[in-house]
Amino acid sequence: MSFVDKSCTEFVVALAGKDPVPGGGGTAALVGALGMALGHMVGSLTVGKKKYADVEEDIKALMAEASALQDELLALVGKDAEVFEPLAKAYGLPKETAEQQAYKAQVMETVLKDACAVPLDIMRACCKAIELHQGFAAKGSAIAISDVGCGVICCSAALQAASLNVFINTAAMKERDYAENINCEANALLEKYLKLSGEIYENVAARLK
Repeated sequence: MSFVDKSCTEFVVALAGKDPVPGGGGTAALVGALGMALGHMVGSLTVGKKKYADVEEDIKALMAEASALQDELLALVGKDAEVFEPLAKAYGLPKETAEQQAYKAQVMETVLKDACAVPLDIMRACCKAIELHQGFAAKGSAIAISDVGCGVICCSAALQAASLNVFINTAAMKERDYAENINCEANALLEKYLKLSGEIYENVAARLK
């Protein structure tokens, strides 16, 4: 059974255990999927309402993108576990001889790149999700506007959580040019989309006061 097929209780119990997966990356992906689902729900509550007939096609387009992102983020929960397990094993490789040290260094560099790529994909997906929340906030049903705020908070938290899983892996890389390129992209995403998510949240909060 994959992690996303478990019940909420089973996932939380597995997360609390001593096994390396699921971990922070998979949790970030799941939280991002939940956040996107909240935005999608706002769309579902908007479609079919006469008051929002003029934006219905826009909402449907947002919902189609949201559905694809939910699926992508859920798939990344399992993908994160797949790439982390080899990394966990690589850390345990022997390094008593020069040959063993060279082999471990080679393996580590490969698995670090794989382990870094998935949380970076999670970050990218969360950024797209934040953008979609902007659309749901602007055009979605006013009675569900609080759910847009809740959703964007989840996506923002998932973005930050995923970034930590990027940075812990790039910090261990020997190929510093490669690592710094990854860090630059991750930092640029954080700078742009944490600002945007904050603006969306503040807009929602202001409408509720």
